[in-house]
Amino acid sequence: MRITKPKKLTKGDLIGIISPASAPDDLEKINKGVAYLENLGYQVEVGKNIDKQRGYLAGTDEERLEDLHYMFEKKEVKAVFCVRGGYGSGRLLDKINYNLIKQNPKIFVGYSDINALHMAFYQKARLITFGGPMVATDFYDDMDDTVEEAFWDILTSSRKIGKIHNPKDEKFYVLNKGRGEGRILGGNLSILISLMGTEYFPQLKDSILILEEVNEAPYRVDRMFNQLRLIKAIKQTKGVILGRFVDCYESDVEKKTLTLNEVIADYFTKLKIPVFYNVKYGHIKNTMTIPFGVKCKINTSRGFIEFTEGAVV
Repeated sequence: MRITKPKKLTKGDLIGIISPASAPDDLEKINKGVAYLENLGYQVEVGKNIDKQRGYLAGTDEERLEDLHYMFEKKEVKAVFCVRGGYGSGRLLDKINYNLIKQNPKIFVGYSDINALHMAFYQKARLITFGGPMVATDFYDDMDDTVEEAFWDILTSSRKIGKIHNPKDEKFYVLNKGRGEGRILGGNLSILISLMGTEYFPQLKDSILILEEVNEAPYRVDRMFNQLRLIKAIKQTKGVILGRFVDCYESDVEKKTLTLNEVIADYFTKLKIPVFYNVKYGHIKNTMTIPFGVKCKINTSRGFIEFTEGAVV
């Protein structure tokens, strides 16, 4: 299986900005994000439909698709950064020209709902993409120095990424001891589940699976983990990395519930593969950058996660 790595970014390169999911809640945040990129020495082109809005979508499917195709087709654009997540990326999957993506491999960055595009690009074009900070949710504001440095190192250097660490060196929690190697796939849990049964669901056999979530009650997280269990997806992997599960609690104090940690323990502490928890990736300020499709090694006995190759060429 041939995996395609995009070319690394260099100062002066042109970065395209698109919004394939929901509309930004404040256009000024886009302006601040663009200024941040320009201050670093990059050129920026904003998609012509970036300020469109249709309900919870950033314009019609056709408008959002037009911006995506345009940025991949334009030779001068070296990377495509997303404005925000929200909802809507999945509506584009069966409309995307994947031959265009294959013929014009570029750095593609975003997280949350953008995860649908990450997995589709991997499955249909075998392109390495990046779960990382976005223009209107991260770049407009101050970022943690170590997180920011790691992000740009991954995009601008072809050398092996190596071991990754939580901000402030906060420890990973070990749920299962062991070691495993495979290409890292997954991302947002509910988005991944939404791809099940489609041609865009990634082949998880022998992968390292990373999962994160936001605003889902424990029973909903339970349901989604159970779906992965029933299709034997988790057992096919060589290891699991659990990122941040933000605000995943039962808001009704009168309602009987399991805690999130009890749900996680039910599904992951009895597996025969290594499992880490509390990895700072997901819907948080200063999220780590995850290069989807890159070879990854985890060793929970020794407490490390390592990307054993570079993500760009």
